Amino acid sequence: MTDPNGPAPAAGLTYAQAGVDIDAGNAMVEKIKPFVRATRRRGADAEIGGFGGLFDLKAAGFTDPILVAANDGVGTKVKIAIESGIHDTVGIDLVAMCVNDLIVQGAEPLFFLDYYATGKLDPEAGAAVVKGIAQGCIESGCALIGGETAEMPGLYSEGDYDLAGFAVGAAERGRLLPKEDVAAGDVIFGLPSSGVHSNGFSLVRRIVARAGLAWDAPAPFAPGQTLARALLAPTRLYVKPLLAALKATDGVKALAHITGGGFPDNIPRVLPKTIGVELDLTKIPVLPVFRWLAAAGGVAEREMLRTFNCGIGMIVVASQAKAAEVETALKAANLSPVRIGTAGARGAEAVTYSGKLAL
Repeated sequence: MTDPNGPAPAAGLTYAQAGVDIDAGNAMVEKIKPFVRATRRRGADAEIGGFGGLFDLKAAGFTDPILVAANDGVGTKVKIAIESGIHDTVGIDLVAMCVNDLIVQGAEPLFFLDYYATGKLDPEAGAAVVKGIAQGCIESGCALIGGETAEMPGLYSEGDYDLAGFAVGAAERGRLLPKEDVAAGDVIFGLPSSGVHSNGFSLVRRIVARAGLAWDAPAPFAPGQTLARALLAPTRLYVKPLLAALKATDGVKALAHITGGGFPDNIPRVLPKTIGVELDLTKIPVLPVFRWLAAAGGVAEREMLRTFNCGIGMIVVASQAKAAEVETALKAANLSPVRIGTAGARGAEAVTYSGKLAL
């Protein structure tokens, strides 16, 4: 005989039971507020909690600005952070990958927004990531005016997360780079990197797996550091020193950020179609991490040049007539420039090489 009242209703479900903890998200917001406030600058108060971030271009001192926008991520470098439990540097990488793309166009970074997506929110790990983002913003002079934290169980495994960053900068009209007069004879300077930066980590992780090393093992190329900490060395922020150099000289014609695609894919992006460059590979200050990666992975030189920065994270194209002036300005900004090549007529390849990397 059936129950005339029907089956007892199932207990009601909650969002938390579905895997999304709003309270954890609110706790993380409270943890990061001091970090965000520390990024205040002219034009932005760097307070979070509204539906959108505000920026006042006039208050920032611009007269006739052109806005420049860039977005990027950290790539599979985050897997090393997740697996090692070291979360305090990938936020710096996130900012650097965006703002370094702004400075190559002559733009001053103004504000930054982040997107943090995870399977299950860990407020401590999330706060460490955002603390790094705030540090990167402070070091590059931009305000962290907003962001989004998304908890998405089922899309990400518990403990996994990914990052995306969005930066907006500005330059006065007529001050944008690259200039149109890049010509044969112009001098190519390289600015040293801090390590692998944030590209090529799918290959890095494959090499580490082949070598059979744990993340907490001593780094073969960095005495006194674990492998994870050494590989997580954050991307160098070139913004403030390059802004100083650009104010000191008008001899810089172009800048190129050496990211995914390395030298052959990034340098041509700032050159006229008729101009190429020849790089003297013997002049590149190859860092120990790249020598280890090449040896442990059996990676050929051409593959190294297209995958990694190999020790040069930024390229500066300088007027032949003002090359000495540019070099002086770069040295004054503590950028340690290295003269690594010259521009010339483009042949079959936009980037050609002489000599060999010191791998």
